[in-house]
Amino acid sequence: MSEKVLLILIDGMRPDSLEKCAHPFIEEMKTKGSYTLDAQTVMPSVTLPCHMSLFHSVPPERHGILENTYTAQVRPISGLFEQLAANDKACGLFHDWAELRDLARPGSLAHNCFISGDAYTYEATKNMLTSKATEYINEHQPDFTFLYLGLVDVMGHKYGWMSDEYIQSVYDSWVCVEDITRAIPEDYTIIVLSDHGGHDRSHGTSMPEDMTIPIFIKGAGFTPGGQLPEASIIDVAPTIAKLLDTRCSKDWEGKSLLP
Repeated sequence: MSEKVLLILIDGMRPDSLEKCAHPFIEEMKTKGSYTLDAQTVMPSVTLPCHMSLFHSVPPERHGILENTYTAQVRPISGLFEQLAANDKACGLFHDWAELRDLARPGSLAHNCFISGDAYTYEATKNMLTSKATEYINEHQPDFTFLYLGLVDVMGHKYGWMSDEYIQSVYDSWVCVEDITRAIPEDYTIIVLSDHGGHDRSHGTSMPEDMTIPIFIKGAGFTPGGQLPEASIIDVAPTIAKLLDTRCSKDWEGKSLLP
């Protein structure tokens, strides 16, 4: 199996926000692909530790990142970008939060696009990044593209998780998901998920509101309307590696979500 993959992460998106925001493309992702609204992230349920676990398929106690400040790993693990690059796979990264630059080691990316959500606004950068990622995919047909959208987490911290403003930001982010999915070649596998949830105006605890995340996968090999039982954020990298016919790192602890 050797597919092409677009991974879209909406930071801070709780599963129970999806029904409230009621964007119609969410139901389409459910019916045309496999999904779960009960996947688990890692502790601490904080953005950079969660992303390191997503891309390195180990919990934070193994990769050592416990807060939103990157420190070099004592016992380095090859991440998804490195594994793919070692197998001559072209990878693109599009993000509006600077700390994610350390997800990829030098030389592992074919393209890196950072647009600061602080220099512009996160409302603006989600659209800018979606447009640039769409253009890049259609022009270069990369094997793997990661699109990170930070608006929902920003609105959770500013107004509170599940507030009206937060729910609107979830809806607006799904507009981007639908736009790019419909604009790129149909043979791409689309994965949409979050890194963590949140409660009140924060996250980082072991509360279910912080730890439970949704995962949607639409593409060859995934059953329409199927469930993804007992899924974890550390299972995403092995899944993408298998889709791209690439060997997992020997240090990875997750499992592929392919049936």
